[in-house]
Amino acid sequence: MSTSPLPAGAVGIGWRREICGIIAELDGIGFCEVIAETLPRQGRRGAASRRVAVPEELAELLAGGIPAVPHGISLSLGGAEPVDEQRALHLGDCARALGAPLVSEHIAFVRAAGLEAGHLLPVPRTREALDALQRNIFHTAVHLDVPLAVENIATLFEWPDAEYTEAEFLTELVERTGVYLLLDIANVYANARNRGLDPLTELLRLPTERVAYCHIAGGSESGGRYIDSHTHAVPAEVLALVAEFAPGRSTPLMLERDGNYPPASELAAELAAIAAAAQRTPITLRTDPAYR
Repeated sequence: MSTSPLPAGAVGIGWRREICGIIAELDGIGFCEVIAETLPRQGRRGAASRRVAVPEELAELLAGGIPAVPHGISLSLGGAEPVDEQRALHLGDCARALGAPLVSEHIAFVRAAGLEAGHLLPVPRTREALDALQRNIFHTAVHLDVPLAVENIATLFEWPDAEYTEAEFLTELVERTGVYLLLDIANVYANARNRGLDPLTELLRLPTERVAYCHIAGGSESGGRYIDSHTHAVPAEVLALVAEFAPGRSTPLMLERDGNYPPASELAAELAAIAAAAQRTPITLRTDPAYR
């Protein structure tokens, strides 16, 4: 069984500038994750120097021994076209700048024929799609000094004529490539609920022995669908999945929040609820800082 490159049993949070003041005041945080595309290069595109600028507040966390994972959103690993070399280089540069133990991206495509979707789109669950993912993962790995974890996404539709279940697809992908899985428990819940399936059954079918860490996030109802919004509190149903999955495992867990940020006390309470569901060390707030 593989172990995660992150601290065992850790509870983390997605680092965002809007809440960096709150994150700095949290006791018990074991790691954070930063969107790679928000870390700019200091040199010109194509220049010999591709140093990545690390925000001062994030650098302080790193200096305090809290690891940070660069998380890509635009690489398009699931596209039929080869990954953009500059984007893959940037992901590797971010990992080096942060001293990261791994990087992560999505099992999705975001562009084709020069057109940008502006959204994570699902790949068909076919052998041809697996072949494309494998090629792009291997091309990306050339630019990385650390392992890659790939994330299952939330989808509002499925391509027809699937040749695999989601569990079969992810299992073959990690077996072919040796990547880790970034298991988004909230996405499992969203997909199962929208398809009329049992979320826990779907969760436990996944190749959990290759999980590097887990995402946990909130969502909302819209038009009869459950939307993985990252702008709402984690619902009780997702916490219940955490309580079924995490106890007895050392898999690191992470809260995602991407807007509609609550007061510091509410954000800390969300983290504490995740830690309690997983039977982990509590997360506490030293003070109640204003956003900075």
